[in-house]
Amino acid sequence: MKVTKEVDLGNAPVGKLFFMLSIPAIASQVVNALYNMVDRMYIGHIPEVGATALTGVGICFPVVMVISAFSQLIGSGGAPRASIFMGQGNNKSAENILGNCFSALFISSIVITILVLLFQGPILTAFGASVNTLPYAKDYMFIYALGTIFVMMTLGMNTFISAQGFSKISMMTVVIGAISNIILDPIMIFGLHLGVKGAALATVISQGISCVWVLSFLNGKKTSLRFHKENLKIKKDVLLPCVALGVAPFIMQSTESLIILCFNSSLLKYGGDSAVGAMTILGSVMQFVLLPVNGFTQGSQPIISFNYGARKPERMKKVFKILITCCFTYTLIMWLTCMIMPKMVISIFTNDNGLIDISVWALRIYMAGSALMGIQMACQQTFIALGNAKTSTFLALYRKILLLIPLIYILPLFFNNKVFAVFLAEPIADVIAVCTTMILFFRYFTNLLKKLSNETTAVL
Repeated sequence: MKVTKEVDLGNAPVGKLFFMLSIPAIASQVVNALYNMVDRMYIGHIPEVGATALTGVGICFPVVMVISAFSQLIGSGGAPRASIFMGQGNNKSAENILGNCFSALFISSIVITILVLLFQGPILTAFGASVNTLPYAKDYMFIYALGTIFVMMTLGMNTFISAQGFSKISMMTVVIGAISNIILDPIMIFGLHLGVKGAALATVISQGISCVWVLSFLNGKKTSLRFHKENLKIKKDVLLPCVALGVAPFIMQSTESLIILCFNSSLLKYGGDSAVGAMTILGSVMQFVLLPVNGFTQGSQPIISFNYGARKPERMKKVFKILITCCFTYTLIMWLTCMIMPKMVISIFTNDNGLIDISVWALRIYMAGSALMGIQMACQQTFIALGNAKTSTFLALYRKILLLIPLIYILPLFFNNKVFAVFLAEPIADVIAVCTTMILFFRYFTNLLKKLSNETTAVL
């Protein structure tokens, strides 16, 4: 059952294993967020045009998120299935998935690159680029698009490193890219006077370095999954189940842009620029609240998937208990912090008194249901780890598309304070989604554990 020299997913103590995999995953999430912030700080300090350039690059962010989402569609769907097969002792099928996902990532990155290069003007205009910001957005997007293959290969293939239990190697993929980007940004932007183009070039080079790191490891001696020429030919029966399982993380990632647009359009209508500014801060707060939760779920995924394949229900049960306890405890602490000390939280992002006042008021509304998000994410990501594509996809669509977006537009019809109503959409959607997810998950998980236990007893 021993998968790697680093961890033993099938036999090592579950608690120790969980934190061994989760802590590097959390570190990766935090480092990734920080280096994105540093990237924008450099751009914002470009002499004379910093503010306009930053706005232009910000318009590219939804496109960047969609590109990342396509890598998750393939990688985040393939990796759990590979873990399940590894748990069954079937490394041949796991390597078949690795090869198919590699080819799918390569082909899709080429297609996306061509589409973005051909239609970048209309795409960026649709996301809000003006006459002033469009040139900066196009400068950044053109170079970034050329590096799409590095971005997708890095994100997609790195999931297969995590799936084997190599959490430290997976973390180093992010750290290497972050450090490279932080070093190259000032050189490209200010040293070579390339401005926004320099920022994009630094990002592409950094992703290229990370890509070399990932592929070198997967072709090295330590990995249990290796590339084989015969596995690179795409087969429907291999790839389609991976894509089906990856639909949920794809939706969660890609719809973030749509959610931002819906919130901002309603808030601009009812509350003006100050309400939109508050929403920007609230979104940042929520992102940082959920970063460690993402790390916990990433750490648990290979353990749950592997032991599901190995038919070890007790280990699955133990790791899920640890996962949901850690996720809920953390989001509960962050919820209390936002409710008790909202001004301290908001002051991290701005020193404008007017913006602080509206953001403090809005934070308590927007984050009212955030304590439950730990439960939501623990259950939803475990569905993915167990290979349940239909339910995980439904839940991803349910919270954002079926609940949150309609509530953003419906609730203002029933409240005099329209801005309050828009912010209220988030906690209402959270509570309804969590209740639904818990009912579906615990019914499914309980039945699954019983089924696996009966199979084990029958074998004995």
